[in-house]
Amino acid sequence: MSEIIADKVISRIYGHGRGWVFVLSDFSDIANPSTIKNILARFTKRGLIRRLMRGVYDYPSISKLLNELSPPDPDKIAQAIARSHGWTIWPDGNTALNLLGLSTQVPSTWEYLSDGPYRSYKWLGNTMRFKHRTNKETTVLSSKSALIVQALKALGEKNVDDKVIITISNHLNEKERKKILKEAMYVTDWVYEIIKKACRLENYNNE
Repeated sequence: MSEIIADKVISRIYGHGRGWVFVLSDFSDIANPSTIKNILARFTKRGLIRRLMRGVYDYPSISKLLNELSPPDPDKIAQAIARSHGWTIWPDGNTALNLLGLSTQVPSTWEYLSDGPYRSYKWLGNTMRFKHRTNKETTVLSSKSALIVQALKALGEKNVDDKVIITISNHLNEKERKKILKEAMYVTDWVYEIIKKACRLENYNNE
């Protein structure tokens, strides 16, 4: 029976593909946490998966150039942690800028706003911090809208130029444009004005 469960677990991992970051609760429909934990420990020992921190694992991608395991995606780690606790999170500050492509600087600490408690995690020499925050500029927004709002706030109104507006535009498809225009109506005025400009630049959209 345990081998049947193990086969189901590894099939799900392989099904998501390399780069997937997962937690025990991602297999809650297959078996209880203790059984899943033991199976993942076996897979880790065999080198099939990688343990990033307590309760968080990934099916690591492989760098074709270096022929070695690639570093895990910090945002996928954050999403997995949030999923395990039932939190809703939004990238904050330099994290939002990096994810949106408005900054090439890798954050020293990956920071997220969360409707959960303040928490800090470390993995492979890196740090991730979740900061409790509940306000109208996060709770009513979808993930893409929240990412753009937080990135613009981190950047600051005076630092927004045409390149920034085009970059934001390129991240939005037609459905997302309509959604963010509706969702972001009550955020800071200048942020909403930038969003409206980005949503009008349809010719720049790459999607």
